[in-house]
Amino acid sequence: MQKKPTLILKMLLIMVYDAISILIAGGLALLVRFDFSFDSIPETYLNGWFKFLPLQIGVTIVLFFLLHMYHFVWRNVSAHDVFYMVLCTAFAFTQVTVASVYLGDKQPKSVIFIQFVFELILLVGGRCVLRFWEAVKQLMRRSHGDFDQRILVVGAGEAGRILARELLMSSQLNAKLCCVVDDNESKWGKYLESAPIIGGRDVIPAAVRNEGITQIIVAIPSATPQQRSEILNICNMTGVRTRTLPGVYQFVNGETSLSNVRDVQVEDLLGRTPVHLNTEVIDRFLRGKTVLVTGGGGSIGSELCRQIAMRSPKSLIIVDIYENNAYDIQQELRRTYGDKLDLNVVIASVRDKARIYDIFEHYRPDLVFHAAAHKHVPLMEESPAEAIKNNIFGTYHVVRAAEKFGVKKFVMISTDKAVNPTNVMGATKRFCEMVLQSRFDSPTEYCAVRFGNVLGSNGSVVPLFKRQIEEGGPVTVTDKRIIRYFMTIPEAAQLVLEAGAMAKQSQIFVLDMGEPVRILDLAEKLIRLSGYEPYRDIEIREVGLRPGEKLYEELLMSSETLIKTDNEKIFVEQQQRIDPEQIMVDLTELDRAVTDEIPDAQLISTLRGMIPTYHAPEEVNRAAEKKMKEHEASGEAAPAPAMA
Repeated sequence: MQKKPTLILKMLLIMVYDAISILIAGGLALLVRFDFSFDSIPETYLNGWFKFLPLQIGVTIVLFFLLHMYHFVWRNVSAHDVFYMVLCTAFAFTQVTVASVYLGDKQPKSVIFIQFVFELILLVGGRCVLRFWEAVKQLMRRSHGDFDQRILVVGAGEAGRILARELLMSSQLNAKLCCVVDDNESKWGKYLESAPIIGGRDVIPAAVRNEGITQIIVAIPSATPQQRSEILNICNMTGVRTRTLPGVYQFVNGETSLSNVRDVQVEDLLGRTPVHLNTEVIDRFLRGKTVLVTGGGGSIGSELCRQIAMRSPKSLIIVDIYENNAYDIQQELRRTYGDKLDLNVVIASVRDKARIYDIFEHYRPDLVFHAAAHKHVPLMEESPAEAIKNNIFGTYHVVRAAEKFGVKKFVMISTDKAVNPTNVMGATKRFCEMVLQSRFDSPTEYCAVRFGNVLGSNGSVVPLFKRQIEEGGPVTVTDKRIIRYFMTIPEAAQLVLEAGAMAKQSQIFVLDMGEPVRILDLAEKLIRLSGYEPYRDIEIREVGLRPGEKLYEELLMSSETLIKTDNEKIFVEQQQRIDPEQIMVDLTELDRAVTDEIPDAQLISTLRGMIPTYHAPEEVNRAAEKKMKEHEASGEAAPAPAMA
């Protein structure tokens, strides 16, 4: 309540300052014109000046008020602000001069010009004094003071300039901008806000050593993911904290300041080019539809719900057995959309056939995204019956319910582990794909989407590594040769949506996930991101492959039916039709096996007999090791497994 009177008082004081400045500018103009001799000023000029002074002051103050000249924060005026002030002062002076001449004022032209110059100095310069004084104080402090942080900025473009200026002028930061790096050679040797531009990215390690840098800020929002990854990897090797600005879209939206600088994430270092999706197709696919997501509280499921919610569905139904996750996504969506989204959260297990049928009968969804599954490879090796009950029979219940209650399209989340599976989890997901492929004559269109490891998902390697680093190590990798494909959670969810939009019956969609990542490299980068040196501060320990684990993952089965879609990053494999009668025979046998609680080894053997591509992990890994040794013996680098 006290803020408004204070602001009004400040504005009135500035108006008084402006009035005095106009008075001084006019008086000085006359004195300068007549050699500083008051007696030499003709009475006509002096009387005219006094007569029209109230008009000059009144009109100037009114115009300044209308032009927002009383709303600047004097301590923070910029070059743009100064230019605007000059324009406002010139406009106001012109209006006053024209009015005065029209009303009979006969001042010499030289006096008018000199008065204008003095008004610019007093009215504009006065508003810059505090800003100038702050700059002087900061420069004095930075030239003689000790600093907690010594900063190197990468990028001498507009984003770098904004950050450099904020670093220079902020009185709350005990930090000094020591130098700037930019790959543009034409900028080398120049200065950015008093900090020297010392060279390109290759000088970063030397600059860190020579200048005692404690923090690097990468300010290149327009850089491609590959360029950003290359620069961040150089910074990461220096061992000092590295932070980065958001992308180009945030920069355009004005989100470039020190408050927007964030720590580098592992996905920044991977340099994945984002998948550009056809949002128009996705929007049309979801708008006005009743959409049901099973496993909607999980990592992928919850992101699917976020993406669906923003595309104006008629209704969104989230089905999950774990009420904590379901509650979290429910509250998030309610905060974001309120009553604009018809949201229903149902606690249920896909293993409960009757419950699933009741849900489908009640909500009558148009589209189903099936993300509910057990996904942890080692755990499912220990509990194969649970994997079969949840993944295979849970999927079958949802498939049959979708068919019975008129679902138009059914999209299942699959995995690269379903390709030539070596573990129970992958085998059950492959069987689920076969179930979908056996429904080729169904009125419901079924498809599956395969992708690799998802950064940051529950149970993924990145959160595990981070937790181990926080505990002081060791960081454990199963095998130092192991490689994996990675993607981000939003990419995975958007891929699923676009695949669903373009899918036809019994198709399997696959994302070109780019270059594979060696898990050992990932561990080393995460340790450096945390401010430690691998093997010196944090140990990396090899613990051996887990049950059912491959040295590498494949994305597609060997097939000549791989087809590109309109999206160059998305492929579809039209596989052979699966005999529905054989699927029913296999399901009956599996049901009997889990009901009779046969030994795990026998259950796995039964599953292997139903999936021709299911091999023992030892067999697949031996073949991979043999191939690697052959390449090492020939002096060639072992090739990363490519998409078939």
